[in-house]
Amino acid sequence: MNDGDGTATARDRGGRSGSLGTALVIIPTYNEAENIRSIVGRVRASVPEAHVLVVDDNSPDGTGKLADELAAEDDRVHVLHRTGKEGLGAAYLAGFRWGLERDHGVLVEMDADGSHQPEELPRLLTALGGGADLVLGSRWVPGGRVVNWPTHRKLISRGGSIYSRVLLDMPLRDITGGYRAFRRTTLEGLGLANVASQGYCFQVDLARRSVKAGFHVVEVPITFVERTRGDSKMSRDIFVEALWRVTAWGLAERLGRLLGRRT
Repeated sequence: MNDGDGTATARDRGGRSGSLGTALVIIPTYNEAENIRSIVGRVRASVPEAHVLVVDDNSPDGTGKLADELAAEDDRVHVLHRTGKEGLGAAYLAGFRWGLERDHGVLVEMDADGSHQPEELPRLLTALGGGADLVLGSRWVPGGRVVNWPTHRKLISRGGSIYSRVLLDMPLRDITGGYRAFRRTTLEGLGLANVASQGYCFQVDLARRSVKAGFHVVEVPITFVERTRGDSKMSRDIFVEALWRVTAWGLAERLGRLLGRRT
């Protein structure tokens, strides 16, 4: 379908009628030496045809070296070494560029700590193959759940998604979640060069851009399991960045609509 001037619509850009191509599972790491071997092994067992890219931010605990050892043992495991800790968003953007340059048809976001279960990845890929442009692994749709989280963590996470959904007027239940599968054409249509968000608001930003671009976004239930080894990367700065960026995006969109009605 075209808009009449030769410009492809979002439905065309999704490439729904064609083959998805090879999946690349991108796993950002910083001090995940206790978890990296397990998570990579589980991905390779769950989706043997997929490739794995570990994006390591120069972890002082030796995560990068362990990832190199895994890559030496398996030609479907790759490592992208970065010089320092630059944030989750920057790590994923680097991983996206790496995968797009190598013609991967599907790019997956997955945490290194085991909270995103690789055994559920086939469900995300099935939804993508069924016509979605972006699939979100959702904790807050029927069938989704969280294991081993205290009540205050659930309230913060669910409250953040509700706040973002209302302020940004998006029909999604789990906007902040980081277990996702993109078609390459979706990422190519999001203007990644203009993405400046870093922490967990990076996830809100990409979901927001996808909805605004008219891409078909689907949520599938997942079971999120709290890490059992290593330290969480959540911090006050990450929370504050998400709060102010989401607020700024929401107010800007409302002001834009208001000015548009006046003109």
